[in-house]
Amino acid sequence: MTGKINIFSDPRIPSYINFDAGAGPLKNPVPADTISKVRDYRHNRLKNQVIKHDCSAILLYDPLNIRYATDCSDMQLWTMHNAARYVLLFVDGPTISFEYEQAMHLAEGLDRVDEVRPATTWFYFSSGPRTEEKAALWADEIADLMSQHGAGNLRLAIDKIEPLGVGLLRQRGIEIVEGQQITEQARRRKSAEEMILMGWTIKVCESGMWRIRENSVAGKTENEIWAELHYENIRNGGEWIETRLLAIGERTNPWFQECSDHVGKPGDLLSFDTDLIGPYGYCADLSRSWTIGLMPPTDEQKRLYEHALKQVMHNTEIIQPGMTYHEFNDKSWRMPEEYWANRYGVAVHGVGLCDEYPAVPTHVDMDRGEGYEGEFQPGDVLCVESCTGQEGGRECVKLEIQVMVTENGVERLDEFPFEDWV
Repeated sequence: MTGKINIFSDPRIPSYINFDAGAGPLKNPVPADTISKVRDYRHNRLKNQVIKHDCSAILLYDPLNIRYATDCSDMQLWTMHNAARYVLLFVDGPTISFEYEQAMHLAEGLDRVDEVRPATTWFYFSSGPRTEEKAALWADEIADLMSQHGAGNLRLAIDKIEPLGVGLLRQRGIEIVEGQQITEQARRRKSAEEMILMGWTIKVCESGMWRIRENSVAGKTENEIWAELHYENIRNGGEWIETRLLAIGERTNPWFQECSDHVGKPGDLLSFDTDLIGPYGYCADLSRSWTIGLMPPTDEQKRLYEHALKQVMHNTEIIQPGMTYHEFNDKSWRMPEEYWANRYGVAVHGVGLCDEYPAVPTHVDMDRGEGYEGEFQPGDVLCVESCTGQEGGRECVKLEIQVMVTENGVERLDEFPFEDWV
C-alpha cells in the first residue's frame, strides 16, 4: 500500500498542524470562563423564546436541545433514538434534568440545572408491554410540575415526543405547543463566546482535513481515508460525525454515496463533507475536493471545480444582514441546466450544534416555489455550498465553507485552502 503525501511541503498548512510520530493533540485555546458564559447565554436565549410563545415551560427530548439548555451531554447518539432523558425548563421556575438513573451525576452541579431526577422512560425497549403504564406515570409527573411552577399557564412547548405522550398530557389539561421553532430560533443567534468554541471545532476539523489530504493516496480505501478525520476529532475532544460522506472517483457521482471499501486510483477525484461535531458539541461543516495523489486535474475536473468554487464564492459575497431568502435567491449563482440534476439540496444552511435553521434551497427549487420566508440576521452562522457534476457524468465536486453574518456582511470562519485549479 502506498504511504502518505508530504503535506508539510505545502506552504499553506498552518503552523499548529503536526502529525509527526508522538505528536499529541492540538493545544486548546478556549479561555476557562467561556463555558460558563455560553451556558448562561444559551439558557437565557431559550427561555426568552419560550416566553415569546406564551408558554410557561418547554420539554426537551432532542439531546442537542438538552445540550443547548443545560450543557449536559450523556450518550448523545443513543438518546437520539432512545428517549431515555429529558429536560423541563420553566420560565419562572426550575430547570429540571431527568436523566438515565445511573448517570444522574452528569447533570449535577451544572450552572443552569436546578434539580436532577431519574427519568421515567416509556419507549418500548425500556418498558415493553408496560409502555402505557409507564407513560401515564410520566404524564402525571409532568402535569404535576406544570401545576406547581406554571403560574396557571398550562401551555407547554415540546421539541420531540411520541404520539402517546401528546394524548396523555392533553388528557391532563396541558396545551401542547410545537417547540422546534422555539429551539431553532434560540439556537440560530450565536454569542461571541459560542464563536470561540465553534472556532476551535473548525480548527480541529481542518486538522483532520489535512490528515485526509496526507492520506489521499492510491491504494487506500475510502473508509481508511475517512477514519483520519474521526481520529483527529476524537483525540482533540470532539464527539461524533453525522455522516460518512467521502467518496472517490465514480462514486462521487451521484453524491451521497457513503464511504466504503472502494480503493482510490491515481488522479481520481476525492470529495468529502465533514459534518463534524467537535469539541464542546459544535459543528464544523466543510467540504473539499482534490485528486488522489494530488495529481494535476483533468480538463473536466477543472471545469467542475471552477463552477463549484464560483457558486460558493458568489453566494457568499452577496449575503447581507436583513436580506430576505427570496432576495438572496434572486441574486444567487445561476447553475447551468446541465448541473441541475446533481445540485445540492440547499445553497445555504444554518449551523451550530448541528445543521440548523435556516435552509435556503438553490434557485432551481426556490424558483419552483420551494423554500420559505425569512431573512439573514447578524449572529447567524451559515454554510454555503455546492455539489457540481453532470447527470450520468463520472465525478462530482463538493465544496462548502462556513461563515458568520455580521452587521456589515459575512466573515469567513474556515481557512482550509481551495485547489489552485482555477
